[in-house]
Amino acid sequence: MLLNHFFSKTVASLISGLALCFVATHASAASSATLRPDDFVGISFWLISMALVASTVFFFLERDRVSAKWKTSLTVSGLVTLVAAVHYFYMREVWVTTGSTPTVFRYIDWLITVPLLMIEFYLILSAITKVPVGIFWRLMIGTLVMLIGGYLGEAAYMPVLPAFIIGMAGWAFILYEIFMGQASKINAQSAPPSVQSAFNTMRLIVTFGWAIYPIGYFFGYFTGSSPANSVNALNIIYNLADVLNKIAFGLIIWTVAVNESESMAKKQAQ
Repeated sequence: MLLNHFFSKTVASLISGLALCFVATHASAASSATLRPDDFVGISFWLISMALVASTVFFFLERDRVSAKWKTSLTVSGLVTLVAAVHYFYMREVWVTTGSTPTVFRYIDWLITVPLLMIEFYLILSAITKVPVGIFWRLMIGTLVMLIGGYLGEAAYMPVLPAFIIGMAGWAFILYEIFMGQASKINAQSAPPSVQSAFNTMRLIVTFGWAIYPIGYFFGYFTGSSPANSVNALNIIYNLADVLNKIAFGLIIWTVAVNESESMAKKQAQ
């Protein structure tokens, strides 16, 4: 037990240290590009990149507070913020040095982190009951359709309106699964109150938090505003959405993991 605890703590500290080293390295590398005080898009990239690093360290270190069945969920939360932080450093540099939208980096980030976020629904249910693997694959398919549709439009591989419709269809498929599909039914029938509360809050984030992305897409491509204004609005909206959909999402999982683990420890002590 002590050996496992030591190993877990060492791995968490190592990953956290590597994340901080990455921050220091890129902060030094980016010093040649000056962030202007009126560049609010660039400021948002800086703030969110640091918040993502801090969240990564927090999630990995907090793994020791939860029982074994919740550790994977916290690990995935840490991976989401770590992957996002790495991409935000690159996106921040692209924006500050060129003033252009880092579309490719953003979608590479989403292609990794959004499926991981969907896996969290599967993981928290798996922590309390047996879950059919079909739920996992349906969430993955919906995620890929949503992201591929959005990228095809933003990268100009197809007209923005059809691409927007494809992306919205993928999102609607995800919402169906977590509100009315098998995942929702298992949550209602098998999960304890704390897990149900977390599941419900997570799907509200997927509903309202993820709605920020199509709103940004709409303001960026369908309002007829100037290209400069569209780029600014699109990036700020996407950046703010990532705070809610990555950091807050992980904090919800952390909360239920800690509560369930402490409740279990109290029962065993009695």
